[in-house]
Amino acid sequence: MKTTGNTILITGGGSGIGRELARELHALGNTVIVAGRTSASLNETIKDRDGMHARTLDVTNAEDIARFAAELVKDFPALNTLFNNAGIMAKEDWLADPVDLTITENTITTNVLGPMRLTAALITHLRAQPVARVVNVTSGLAFVPLAHTPAYSASKAAMHAWTQSLRYLLQDTNVEMIELAPPGVRTDLTPGQSTREVYMPLKDFIAETMESFSIEDTPDEVAVERAKMLRSAEREGRFDQTFKMLNDSYQG
Repeated sequence: MKTTGNTILITGGGSGIGRELARELHALGNTVIVAGRTSASLNETIKDRDGMHARTLDVTNAEDIARFAAELVKDFPALNTLFNNAGIMAKEDWLADPVDLTITENTITTNVLGPMRLTAALITHLRAQPVARVVNVTSGLAFVPLAHTPAYSASKAAMHAWTQSLRYLLQDTNVEMIELAPPGVRTDLTPGQSTREVYMPLKDFIAETMESFSIEDTPDEVAVERAKMLRSAEREGRFDQTFKMLNDSYQG
């Protein structure tokens, strides 16, 4: 993957993985646009960094995605890289009577429909670039689900399958499809996650991920060593054991 001279859009760029990837890629000599709902956090990401830009975007709103995409390609005609990073994760109570689907539906809308709609809005533009790529941020939970957050796990499994499908459909174009599957990382994705030692330090995750991106022939799936334990569980015949360990140790 070419890591310099790109024009890159990163959704969910106001915090966590999105913010740190944006800063690292900008430091390598890329123009980076971060997008998200909250302008204050986006402005904190780009503070004092020439060549970084912030745009507000609600990935749950189809009309806002269409507006955003049209303005983006007009203002940044060299855009050639999309990171679908925005996402939410929350516990669900499937023992309630009745079951409240608010979290479920919000998760699917944000984590699945959002990136699908945004990619659809930008894919014609990306195909017209000399070299382009779409990086979909999934999760190790796409391969071994966390039962307490079933919609989140399902959404990431869906994004894994969708990425594989688009990789095949776009194989004769100049658009490269990459999946980035993090393990649990110390961010504010869920309450308390940023301070729990069981999660991977954000700085370490970014450093190991950037090593993979710097390889000229970047793997179709980028996963740090800690994520590979989940990625390979079924293939290595230890899915049931890993599933039980993951869910029995959950501290949400």
